[in-house]
Amino acid sequence: MTTATAPAPAAEKPERKGRLSAEDWAQAALHLIAEQGVSAVAVEPLARRLGVTKGSFYWHFPSRDALLQAALERWESIEQESVFGMLEAVPDPRQRLRDLFRMVAHEVTSHIIFGALLKAMDHPIVRPVMERVSQRRLDYLTASFRQAGLGRSDAQHRARLVYAAYVGFLQLQLQLEPAKPPREELEAYVEHMMAVVIPPKP
Repeated sequence: MTTATAPAPAAEKPERKGRLSAEDWAQAALHLIAEQGVSAVAVEPLARRLGVTKGSFYWHFPSRDALLQAALERWESIEQESVFGMLEAVPDPRQRLRDLFRMVAHEVTSHIIFGALLKAMDHPIVRPVMERVSQRRLDYLTASFRQAGLGRSDAQHRARLVYAAYVGFLQLQLQLEPAKPPREELEAYVEHMMAVVIPPKP
């Protein structure tokens, strides 16, 4: 809120709430992707949503594509820090996989964004990001299965099986919207997946 008696002009809206950063714009773009998909990301609707003028956008980004790139890179980095970063301290690879499965099962916003990006795989900015994310996830799963005692080939196959199940489950969730399974059913599915794919201790 401004302390002035008269309302601030439109050009001063960013200062009323603190000058918006590039990260603010990128996060707003991610929210819009989650709600309406990649094609909905545009400067004017985001400026209206943030309560600023388009000048605030062009202070940080030369184009809409630059914003989209920044938003997807932010999504990548948040996942790497909040998911993989949190699991680094877990020494037991089997427990690490269990923690990963349980954590990912409840990352609703990330699922929605991932589903929206799957629909936009033909976009030249989206495709390389999705390829990097998928490869990183597969590498992480493969390494964890290797540490759990599987051979290289078996670990790679198991990682692909798990990731395919994850992507397929997301697609199924999108098709079933809004008739999603209740939480108890999701929990049971995750427990079943863990029992099937995580190798037992020798």
